[in-house]
Amino acid sequence: MSLRSRIAAPDEGGTGREDGHLVAVYRAKLLEEIDLAEMSALTASDRRARLERVLGHIISREGPVLSSSERSQLIRRVVDEALGLGVLEPLLADASVTEIMVNGPDSIFVERAGRVEQLPIRFASTDQLMQTIERIVSTVNRRVDESNPMVDARLPTGERVNVIIPPLALTGPTLTIRRFPRAYTLPELIGLGSLDEQMLMLLAAFVRARFNVIVSGGTGTGKTTLLNALSGLIPPRERIITIEDSAELQLQQEHVIRLESRPPNIEGKGQITIRDLVRNSLRMRPDRIIVGEVRGGETLDMLQAMSTGHDGSLATVHANSAEDALMRLQTLGSMSEVLIPFEALKDQINSAVDVVAQLTRFADGSRKITEIALLVSHGREQFRIATVSRFVPAPLGADRVVHGRFEHLPIPRPVAEKLYVANEPLPPAYGVAEAIDALNTRQAIG
Repeated sequence: MSLRSRIAAPDEGGTGREDGHLVAVYRAKLLEEIDLAEMSALTASDRRARLERVLGHIISREGPVLSSSERSQLIRRVVDEALGLGVLEPLLADASVTEIMVNGPDSIFVERAGRVEQLPIRFASTDQLMQTIERIVSTVNRRVDESNPMVDARLPTGERVNVIIPPLALTGPTLTIRRFPRAYTLPELIGLGSLDEQMLMLLAAFVRARFNVIVSGGTGTGKTTLLNALSGLIPPRERIITIEDSAELQLQQEHVIRLESRPPNIEGKGQITIRDLVRNSLRMRPDRIIVGEVRGGETLDMLQAMSTGHDGSLATVHANSAEDALMRLQTLGSMSEVLIPFEALKDQINSAVDVVAQLTRFADGSRKITEIALLVSHGREQFRIATVSRFVPAPLGADRVVHGRFEHLPIPRPVAEKLYVANEPLPPAYGVAEAIDALNTRQAIG
């Protein structure tokens, strides 16, 4: 095997174990020559520059003759291993990668543009993968071992990390890294085909008129991306509190307080849940509350906040349809320790939720708002939904790309009147329905 293939960068098809051995040899030489105490006093960029200089001297003194590209690749690989996450560093530097999935040392997948692909790179050994995992979790004062085999963490740059190791993971240590999503504006989402101009105008009117909006969708459908885009429509004078498990929202307004939950420490203490933060936020004089995702008992607190003076709040929920979103809110609300009849939760939801924006990820990787629905039921009656926008896909062609059109339907007169009072004009594509019966309505079983 040639020297070049042994030190190939991950994106050039290195085999893993051979080049991994070479990297390990020079990493050991590098560690012998540096002063760790001195290195700890440097900034991250200065630390990397110092290591690159020292390693360059070592290779010139002891190493084989290399071309400039081979030398640069070897230096990058060794320094990545010494400072960062080894073979994962180039993937984290690649803006097109949205998710990194390590299924044991020999299997690494990434997601680009909604499509998952396997890469021809690997860790040199299970031990090297475990060292990378331990380096990640140690930055958030966590540990991972047989007694604590599952860990959620966040990298300093914002990426969400999940780790699960044997004996729970039978294929070896498993690492999943969800990239920090780029903040898209609604006009940019139009360019991506996620919605059209009329839907943008309607959603903007809803947010400015202080409708409570639930963003619903499955895993990876872009719920956080849409939530972030909608938040950009909130007037800058309002006080906004965001509550998330992992801080991903990137609001541009000045009056924003960002809250993030905290997992228990090594001793199992100190946990701060989303519910704790929602309850505390009500004492902070918020104009609007934005919850990254409701998934437990905090749902009841959020619904109560929405219906008692905090209009215009936003939240996401994991669901596959608008009906499913309402049913899931009802189920999650029942998980609170507050003993509230299941039927009474209908009253809470009917009072609190105004709009459900449903997202779907299609087979070609595209993400679209497939429905904007209004909740038109009242009190404890069954949930009734009026669709005012929907995406109608065309038959899939040979290019396997999803095409279709957005349809717009009449809006209930009470909703149109609420927009009028808020000085928000109804977009031209939407008429006004004189009666609920004239709408495209359906009932969700609850």
